[in-house]
Amino acid sequence: MQKLYETLEKPKKAFLVSVLTGGISDEPRAGELRGLCVTLGLEITAHEKIRVREKNSKFGIGSGKAEELAQKAKELEADLIVVDFNPSSSQQRNWENLCAIPVLDRQELIIRIFADRANTREAELQVKLAELSYFLPRLTHKYIDLSQQRGGRYGAKGKGETKLETDRRKIEKRIVQLEKEVEQVRKQRLNQRSQRQRNKIPVFAIVGYTNSGKSSLLNVFTGANVLAENKLFATLDAVTRRFQPAPGVQVLLTDTVGFIRELPHSLIKAFHSTLEEAALADVLIHILDASEPDIESNYETTLQVLRELGAQEIPMITLLNKIDLLSSEEQKESLKNQFPAGIAVSVKNGTGLDELRNIIVSKVKKMDIFN
Repeated sequence: MQKLYETLEKPKKAFLVSVLTGGISDEPRAGELRGLCVTLGLEITAHEKIRVREKNSKFGIGSGKAEELAQKAKELEADLIVVDFNPSSSQQRNWENLCAIPVLDRQELIIRIFADRANTREAELQVKLAELSYFLPRLTHKYIDLSQQRGGRYGAKGKGETKLETDRRKIEKRIVQLEKEVEQVRKQRLNQRSQRQRNKIPVFAIVGYTNSGKSSLLNVFTGANVLAENKLFATLDAVTRRFQPAPGVQVLLTDTVGFIRELPHSLIKAFHSTLEEAALADVLIHILDASEPDIESNYETTLQVLRELGAQEIPMITLLNKIDLLSSEEQKESLKNQFPAGIAVSVKNGTGLDELRNIIVSKVKKMDIFN
């Protein structure tokens, strides 16, 4: 009888390390780190939460604690360590020399997820540019191929130019080339926006923290059929569709890339042409996950990114989505006190969407866009 062999590679085993600050956001942040790992297809073997009493330049934390964590990773037979802080390139190298396995930080997790989710030419260009910009100072970083467990996308585009042992000169040359291509994309978007302005149709951009329900709202209002998964960064491309909230009233709704704490600067820079969709909108629809315990921090994170884009002065509608997940009236009342101007909605079951339509119509009628 012929033997059957398992052909699928088992998920990489990750040992997670979070540094606690004593703040209210410690647990949501730790949960977010787990979510990033799960999205990337990693198997979490353990999650160590530590308080740092001593810091040194070699590891960013005390050397004794670093050695203790390295020993635990060895005992767990972990394939890699994921740290929820941002070590310098030299600190990352020291960690990997100590542990003899790859060490990923939060920024690299996010970049790898973006690489996995890039399904269009525009997104692939922007992610590739962010990857190379991030990895250029980390050429000695231990490379770990996660492509098989994640559909073969990461590290599978373009003859392996993202391999960290690639010559620095070739990477720098590739970055220059990609910057030119991304600039072409930016010019194309500017032309598209000019066309919209000539058509005098107001633009409402949907912004917010990742996995808050942006794509779901676009789908419900426009039938856009944009991928809307319960995963981080399900959408990387700005998608614009016409929406008629009332007879005789038309707007353009734009779904944008989700935000997250400490979104890597290389991604913000690379995705600037896409993120500009929010900066150049007439109105922002800021959607929040009402069931998220750290909703205030998520709200502030989005506002911070909008400030970086120069979009802080654009009129904003605040939506408190997933209101159906709140189990008590006390929770709803507390949320209303936090966000008095917020509209309680459930994109899933339609609660509050008529009110949102009316507000959109009201804002359009106050515009002088047709004058």
